[in-house]
Amino acid sequence: MVDEHINIKQSIKRNQRRNFFLTLILLLALILIMLFSISFGRADLSFSTVAKIITGKLINSKLLDNFEEYVVVIVWDIRVPRVLIGALVGAGLAVSGTVFQSILRNPLADPYTIGVSTGAAFGAVLAIFLNLFVVNKMIPIMPSAFIGAICTLLVVLKISLKDGYISSSNLILAGIIVSSILSAGISFLKSLSGEEVAAIVYWLMGSLSSKTWTQVMISFPIILIGIILCKYFADDLDIMTLGEKEARSLGVDPGKITKVYLVLASLITAVCVSVSGIIGFVGLIVPHILRFAVSTKNKILIPLSAICGALLLVLADNLSRLLLNVEIPVGVITILFGGPFFIYIFFKKRR
Repeated sequence: MVDEHINIKQSIKRNQRRNFFLTLILLLALILIMLFSISFGRADLSFSTVAKIITGKLINSKLLDNFEEYVVVIVWDIRVPRVLIGALVGAGLAVSGTVFQSILRNPLADPYTIGVSTGAAFGAVLAIFLNLFVVNKMIPIMPSAFIGAICTLLVVLKISLKDGYISSSNLILAGIIVSSILSAGISFLKSLSGEEVAAIVYWLMGSLSSKTWTQVMISFPIILIGIILCKYFADDLDIMTLGEKEARSLGVDPGKITKVYLVLASLITAVCVSVSGIIGFVGLIVPHILRFAVSTKNKILIPLSAICGALLLVLADNLSRLLLNVEIPVGVITILFGGPFFIYIFFKKRR
């Protein structure tokens, strides 16, 4: 018994060391790929140029005197916000996917399962439509998408309540119903847009182009705080994966924890969709792979999902910019790669 106990402790320590080094390696890889991504584009810039301009902006402004003003603008005002938004959105969607898969106990769940992203999309499309045809003043898209997502979550929660508790199956069904209604609303607005429908369609496909520091400053604290809170309550989330009865027997209130995590994950998703449009499959692929390859513990999964989600979307954005002469919306790239993977998961689960 003593030897077995020692072996278990050693195994736990080995896993902790492995997870620590894996997290460190992935984090370093993310930083390097982000820096290289800033140097890629129509105007090719060297890695050292990018590093010096970023250092000059953050630490020593005298370094900027060595570069033309347009080069500084390309790096700092165009490419850096785009790459940062890509990393933030990728991290947020992946963490939201991890949470939804645990709460709903379904490996096919992601931020789009309960209709929150469709709600955000409807809010954004409505703002775009009103800006084009109704109002003289511009209605900001980001707050509109956020309001749409939160309203959708409240409606879904209200529909899914049964005897004061939130049922996972009811939640999924309610999400499908509300999402279908909102999708019809989006189609209706598109049909009314006529020749201006391109603006709506392009936003719906998901893109990281033309991002600004304002969007970075708004989305960064919300997504970061949401991820930190998700990790903080990760132990309760692990208990929730056992089922509602088991969670109650272990002293966890499943109704309260479900609501907390649904609000957190929906908040993160709403911010992500509001700044980038609909980018699918990141929240499905990343946590699913990590769950089988690394660990099922959410305290490990959540930070790793954040890093890998950021890594995946930054790489996908590089493909969208460099694959062809015209820029492809990054949402199209993630669907092209994520669709076949979704089919693979579906058939594997069915078997």
